[in-house]
Amino acid sequence: MMACCGDVPTVETLAAVDMLRGELPDLRIRVVNVVDLMTLQSHETNPHGFTDDAFDALFTRDKPVIFAYHGYPYLIHRLTYRRTNHVNFHVHGFQEEGTTTTPFDMTVMNELDRFHLVMAAVKRLPDIGAEGLRVVDNCRRLLEEHSRHVRTHGEDMPEIRSWSWPYGTAAEAGD
Repeated sequence: MMACCGDVPTVETLAAVDMLRGELPDLRIRVVNVVDLMTLQSHETNPHGFTDDAFDALFTRDKPVIFAYHGYPYLIHRLTYRRTNHVNFHVHGFQEEGTTTTPFDMTVMNELDRFHLVMAAVKRLPDIGAEGLRVVDNCRRLLEEHSRHVRTHGEDMPEIRSWSWPYGTAAEAGD
């Protein structure tokens, strides 16, 4: 499962899902875009919060959740710590890394980019074996290519700047 909150994390999560679909076409992936962070809390704690059943229906009781968030990862862990599946939440967020660079390079420095999200997802797939190693190696190669491009040209790679969701609506995507 891939989850996200915030504009840049949402784009990077969708780009990661697109990449995973291309690399591992049989993999089933659910994306949850969180608009109101308070829904992650229990309904008993916050009136915006989901009931336990609603939360479990979205985030499952036992599947890994790669969560991309533009703030500090601690907040997501704090908001979900009483949830059944909390131990399976792996949050990528702001790590206070960065300098004057490109927008995508900032996401890379904070491991909030599509490639780090793909590697985090693959790492948590059971019995992925050689196929998973191939995907991770490809992500590392693309990160090196990105780094060289940014240092040489001072801008993000064209395929990063021009990426858009290729599947249309959820119904058109086969969800």
